[in-house]
Amino acid sequence: MSESQAEPTPEQVVEELRKVKVAEMLVHTSSMFASLAYGKLAPETRDLDDARLAIDVLRALVPLLPDEQRGGIQQVVANLQLAYADAAGGAADRPPE
Repeated sequence: MSESQAEPTPEQVVEELRKVKVAEMLVHTSSMFASLAYGKLAPETRDLDDARLAIDVLRALVPLLPDEQRGGIQQVVANLQLAYADAAGGAADRPPE
């Protein structure tokens, strides 16, 4: 195994973490939670409890986001809330199996 393919040392990991900006990590994390929420709302993988939790996490992160990303994530939250309402309403309309 070449050195470029080797696992990073703890020191290398710490050094890379020092370079990370918290604001960038918040935006990345928000994007991940949005993707999770959309995935949990998809009919084939629907899990409304997990979707609701991911949406709630996003709502909690919005005030912490950099100004330039806040509006976009707020729009994503609004879209997710509408999709959740549609999914929850559709679940209530279906007869039990």
